[in-house]
Amino acid sequence: MSKQYIKDIDVNELLGHQKANIAHDLPRRKWLYSWLLDPNIPGNFQTDVDKWIGILIVLNLFSLVFEHVPAVYEPNQGLFHAFDVFSVAVFTIEYLTRWYLAPEDEEFKGKSSPRVAFMLSPFAIIDFLAVAPFYFQAFIPIDLRMLRFLRLLRILKLFRIIIPAIHEFRELNQGRTFRQKMHALVFPSDFGGKLHQIFDVFIAIWVLLSVASVVLESIQSLDYILHLQFIILDAIAVGVFTVELFLRIYSCVEDPQYQDRVAPRLGYVKSGSAIIDILAVTPFFLEVFLHHLFDLRFLRVFRLARLLKLTRYNDATEILIKVVVREWPVMSASAFIMMLLVVMTASLGYLFEHDAQPDKFENIPQSIYWAVITLASVGYGDISPVTPVGRFMTIILALLGIGIFAIPAALLSSAFSDQLVKERDTLKANLFSMLKDGELDENEIILLRNEAKRLHLTVEELNQLIDQIIKEHDVNTREIPLVKVAEQPELAVEHYKQLLGEIRRLGLLTDHHRFDEAAQQGYRLAPQDLTIWKQIQGKS
Repeated sequence: MSKQYIKDIDVNELLGHQKANIAHDLPRRKWLYSWLLDPNIPGNFQTDVDKWIGILIVLNLFSLVFEHVPAVYEPNQGLFHAFDVFSVAVFTIEYLTRWYLAPEDEEFKGKSSPRVAFMLSPFAIIDFLAVAPFYFQAFIPIDLRMLRFLRLLRILKLFRIIIPAIHEFRELNQGRTFRQKMHALVFPSDFGGKLHQIFDVFIAIWVLLSVASVVLESIQSLDYILHLQFIILDAIAVGVFTVELFLRIYSCVEDPQYQDRVAPRLGYVKSGSAIIDILAVTPFFLEVFLHHLFDLRFLRVFRLARLLKLTRYNDATEILIKVVVREWPVMSASAFIMMLLVVMTASLGYLFEHDAQPDKFENIPQSIYWAVITLASVGYGDISPVTPVGRFMTIILALLGIGIFAIPAALLSSAFSDQLVKERDTLKANLFSMLKDGELDENEIILLRNEAKRLHLTVEELNQLIDQIIKEHDVNTREIPLVKVAEQPELAVEHYKQLLGEIRRLGLLTDHHRFDEAAQQGYRLAPQDLTIWKQIQGKS
């Protein structure tokens, strides 16, 4: 397993912010291919090109769907046509660029005619079919309905992204069982590769689409026009989420945290993420199977719970839960004081205002509403006291509410910040333990990369953290006298590795040619010492 000296770590590379190392003096075609299409050069634009082409393909799919809704399409025919022209232009430029750069592609460069080989490849045929109907219309009479149908072929362009991910997934999962492969697909692991990322993006897109449809169908004018489309979209979304749920339940036994349980699948079903997944599909099935017994249309609003599925891809909720659990004793005391103050205030409000406003201060529960909005400094004005005592009490309540309601918010914000500091200190402690041998192996580098991304560390912050750790590590050994270091072989080895590290660092900062000249002038370094220097720098 490859190792990397801690002082030689490139933080930009660690965080995935690599800059492509492409020579400026390359031939123009090779230079363009290296920047735009070469998948083997980290930091170039190949990933961005695939991403934006994929987004445009998905937008074309939505455009085709809405073209079949007369109320949407007919008033906006010009916009739809302009978008189609723009899409065809982008896809045409992409096709011609790939055709021009085909001689630089590893797949075609060995062929007698690379560009012809490219044109006959499956991906190139798909790219051609994605734009051909638009140009055929200009020269060949063709039914516009058929033209719209052929434009659906643009969705096949996504296979340019999906097929390589499938090949990578197969290579990573050779010799593994079907259940293990499904676990790698739906759960984060070392075997998921890009296909797992595509799966997560696919689920996230459907979450956003389904939630957007729930929100938009509440607008009666839109629901009247797109009612059928909303129903179809919701049914497809439920199908996608249901398949995902069953895949997770089926493959969860491969997860170490569930393997030791008597009923691992039941343990997973009771987990928070599984409950969210179940809530995402339950309203649909209840309404389908029980609509003839009960009016369950009110359950549709619970489809918004699908938005919670996105918490799986962000750790902010997990950190917030940790903060609430840690600060719960203080927050519960604050909540108790608020509840006590609300009940007492509502009771006094009822006592002083009931006779003057029996319709608004009808009873204590109704007065609780007035007490809460007063303490929270919201003050809607729909219920307000008219007696002098009631108004004086409202003034006192409003002043108290500024402090009482601010306590939980202040606690959460400070505790959230403290939690991030704690986790960064934990990362620092882990780094310090990794530094015992002065090097980071592949697993430690992966751990450092994941933790840095999870804690949203910038390049500058991570650089400062690594420099601080290195200084602390060096000071801990340098403060010991050399005689004492020599008495302990383990410490002597660590000290020797530090010195080697400084020599390596000196080699990175020094002009090797001028160093050799200075070393040889006046016999400043003996030949054997200069040889050792070159060996440490990897020059011999």
